[in-house]
Amino acid sequence: MNSDDPGVLVRAAASGDETAWAALVERFSGLVWSVARAHNLSNADAEEVFQTTWLRLTEHVGRLKEPDRVGAWLATTARNESLKTIRAGRRATPTDDLETLDVPSPDATPEALAVAAEEATAAADRLQRVWDAFQLLPQRCRELLRVLIAVPPLPYNEIAAMFGIAVGSIGPTRGRCLRQLRDLLGEA
Repeated sequence: MNSDDPGVLVRAAASGDETAWAALVERFSGLVWSVARAHNLSNADAEEVFQTTWLRLTEHVGRLKEPDRVGAWLATTARNESLKTIRAGRRATPTDDLETLDVPSPDATPEALAVAAEEATAAADRLQRVWDAFQLLPQRCRELLRVLIAVPPLPYNEIAAMFGIAVGSIGPTRGRCLRQLRDLLGEA
């Protein structure tokens, strides 16, 4: 078994090879953890996302369409699980800290409140436009950009192995993906 080839590891793990599972976990744990932590989750929530992501892989390991891209699959799954955790937390996080609530200052003028509301709306609209454009990018671009913003950053040799490209191709590929995103946003 070639432990450098993620596709070989995935197929072996799907067949029940515990050594292959251990190699997958060793190779991609940092990625999964960094994606969870990039969403500013608490340690407990990040650990839950980490475990859930690996559980999802055990559930789907035999059905991955592109076993060689298991790293990108794990990053996407960790991101989705992180977003689920964030949404669930928003519904259930009680607070008594008035600063975290959007309670206007008693000194705020109606004009200042209107300007603040307009700025918040513009920021939310801009964020939604970027997200909508991002969703229109090819899947490979979305996955690469997600991995490239992971905290802590992954070494380029791991990213290259994950996507099956040369280390020297990462920067130009990122540039093309970002150019596509700018084009979708209609920015020069």
